[in-house]
Amino acid sequence: MKINASEIRVGMLLEFKNDLWQVLKTQHVKPGKGGAFAQVEMKSVHKNTKLNERFRSSETVEKASLEEINFNFLYEDDRSYFFINPKSFEQIELGKDLVGDKGKLLTENLEVILNFYNDTPISVNLPNQVNCKIDSTDVALKGQTVSSSYKPALLENGLSIQVPPFIEAGDNIVIDTRNLQYVKKI
Repeated sequence: MKINASEIRVGMLLEFKNDLWQVLKTQHVKPGKGGAFAQVEMKSVHKNTKLNERFRSSETVEKASLEEINFNFLYEDDRSYFFINPKSFEQIELGKDLVGDKGKLLTENLEVILNFYNDTPISVNLPNQVNCKIDSTDVALKGQTVSSSYKPALLENGLSIQVPPFIEAGDNIVIDTRNLQYVKKI
């Protein structure tokens, strides 16, 4: 599907130069002299290379059409994560390098969306919020101002995040999977 260069957003997948690119950063610039353009930083899905490209606002680019299918997480081994389609009971295996750090947030039966491009899985979308348990946290210092009172905490899955001072070890919290930040205490 063709889209205008001004419609490019972070996270989109584009077909460009015979490859599939994920948009990492985009900046729309309107200089005082000349036409407006979009400065886009992209990463190749297959080759893991980066590219900075400048698109004029009048240009069109090809947005990759993805098929999104719901899957449930089953389990993991040393190299892969395993998912099952709850409708067809088809199982699929994805490498840990494809899933990345978000794999630490996967829990049994967690419903995720797998994105397929030409019948090949290319990415995993987790729910926006997941529940986690605090394994350990530092002691909050009294007298800190409210704006800087977050402290480091280690989750049971091994991720390290910043939490408010009232959170203690053993507490259950909700974190945002998009930016790995604390949302609320359960």
